[in-house]
Amino acid sequence: MTKLGLAGGALAASAVAGETSAPEARTDSGLRVLLVNGSPHMEGCTRTALNLVAEELRAAGVEPEIFYLGTAPVQDCMACGSCKKSPGRCIWDKDCVNELIARARKAQGFVFGSPVYYGHPSGRLLSAMDRAFYAGGDAFAGKPAAAVASSRRAGSLATLDAIQKHFTISQMPVVSSFYWNEVHGFSPEDVMADEEGVSIMRQLGRNMARAVKAYAAVPAPEPAERKFTHFIR
Repeated sequence: MTKLGLAGGALAASAVAGETSAPEARTDSGLRVLLVNGSPHMEGCTRTALNLVAEELRAAGVEPEIFYLGTAPVQDCMACGSCKKSPGRCIWDKDCVNELIARARKAQGFVFGSPVYYGHPSGRLLSAMDRAFYAGGDAFAGKPAAAVASSRRAGSLATLDAIQKHFTISQMPVVSSFYWNEVHGFSPEDVMADEEGVSIMRQLGRNMARAVKAYAAVPAPEPAERKFTHFIR
């Protein structure tokens, strides 16, 4: 697996779906944030936003690792229940989801980035998240997370909402910035020209670094007894 360093002021991407990239220099905190690129465009607008977050994480002593979902098909969840027989692993092993779960186990925080398609996140990202959280939910539970949306003009809030539902059902504190976590533009150059969007991503990176450090220092509470009920009696 190729690890590439900073190139042109941005984290360089790996060339193969499911591979990751990270800075060459190691950080000193031992903490890692996994940034998931849900766009099929490896070096597009979504990646540009994630790069900005990653730069701030690294500056704060937290290791960023960008995970590219790639362009190959991602199977959606069929609710087959096979992962209950093999906990932590999805039965579909031909795409990037099990690798995502494995990477998540080594991370203390997450940023999931997506372009906006028809007012919602990438179907590729949602399929990957549905299966990863269902089969390997313990790899994500209780860790800080953030959603990032990249749009040309609109649909960002619905996109953020759909992604964040995975967090709020998994006891994951949602990390925000001083505006919704979104950037605008039709190209990476447009995104970098979105001065407010750039500042939002930079503040998000700083807030995420603070969150993972804080949660790493405090043990998880004893779980409450959970009751499962149905609306129909």
